[in-house]
Amino acid sequence: MSVLELATTVVALVACIVPLPMLVMHLVALCFGVRFLYKKVKMTTDEKLPGVSIIKPLSGVDPNLTINLDSFFRLNYPLYELLFSVEDEKDPAILVVNSLISNYPRVDARLFVGVDKVGLNGKVNNMMKPYKMAKHNLLLISDSNIKMGEMMLKEMVAEMTPEVGMVLQIPFSCTRKGFAALYEQMSFGTMQARSTLNAAAMGFTCATGMSCLFRRDVLDQAGGLAPYGKYLAEDYFMAKAIREQGYKVITSPSPCLQNSGHTSITNFNNRLIRWGKLRTAMLPHLIVLEPLSECVFSGALLAWAVDYLTGFSGLTVFLLHALVWLLFDYCLFCIMLGGPLRCSKLEFLVAWILREMMVPYIVMKYHIDPNISWRGKRYRLKWGGEIAPSDPTTLQQVTVV
Repeated sequence: MSVLELATTVVALVACIVPLPMLVMHLVALCFGVRFLYKKVKMTTDEKLPGVSIIKPLSGVDPNLTINLDSFFRLNYPLYELLFSVEDEKDPAILVVNSLISNYPRVDARLFVGVDKVGLNGKVNNMMKPYKMAKHNLLLISDSNIKMGEMMLKEMVAEMTPEVGMVLQIPFSCTRKGFAALYEQMSFGTMQARSTLNAAAMGFTCATGMSCLFRRDVLDQAGGLAPYGKYLAEDYFMAKAIREQGYKVITSPSPCLQNSGHTSITNFNNRLIRWGKLRTAMLPHLIVLEPLSECVFSGALLAWAVDYLTGFSGLTVFLLHALVWLLFDYCLFCIMLGGPLRCSKLEFLVAWILREMMVPYIVMKYHIDPNISWRGKRYRLKWGGEIAPSDPTTLQQVTVV
């Protein structure tokens, strides 16, 4: 056996082992998801619940904005305030907010217009005024496309024990009409859920800023909100700062329900590409590990290895691998839904196949271009997660909602 043959054999043997960690991840996600998601949380009496300031940075409107914001006026929580913020007085979201404030006069709600520029991250800039004016120590940052269940805030606060500094929700989305909405929901309910549930099971947390509750005094000890204006993934670095002060960052059993009124496969894939760029810039080891955690890449590697070592049909191996992966994802998706499918099995299968077929394209796109495009502007992403203008002669602002 030549040196090349020996090396190839060793690589093939290692490739046969690669799917095993993913098998463990699938099983952990399923078992932990069944035990953890939607579990009943021991509630504190209303008299003992601390006040919460909810910061809602807004930028523009979509067909579901009124429904989403209205859900926050209906929260079953004794003491909270709603702090809405927009970048300028021309933002059409102002009309929606003012209408809701007039419809719910008993809810403590305020609207802030204008930003305090502390960096390129427009979302952070947009949140600076309400952050400074918040009445309560517990702050909930919630994106504009989030629809909140009546009991969700109580459930998040119940997880805020003395040793906890931040409580996050697992990203998911509402069941909506249209194939693009199913594609988005299925992606969050499989790939994203698998990673998040595994992290939570091992005592880690995948920081996502769509809906996060944290202690302001703890973040203030790390410099407050302003230092995170230089990052696009401000949520990751806020969670990191809270951990570094000895507090835990944990996950709430109620998923975060995104309810965007504008949904398309192209737009969602662009979000996946942007998030992929951020993850690999902040955690470079994911450049190798993340593709191996996907069905297409790990299946292709296993198929080649088995074919090389045994002569058994690589195509058969790949199809069996994909079938097992599909069954695991189907079960996990139902766990995330909290019940049976709300679409046909055929629709789920088509959405799943499309998502897996798109993975190579998405991975390629976020590796070949370090720049991030957002709302017609481009920004350069540095190693470590900081952002800079794509054109160094100009200083522009990025807004993420």
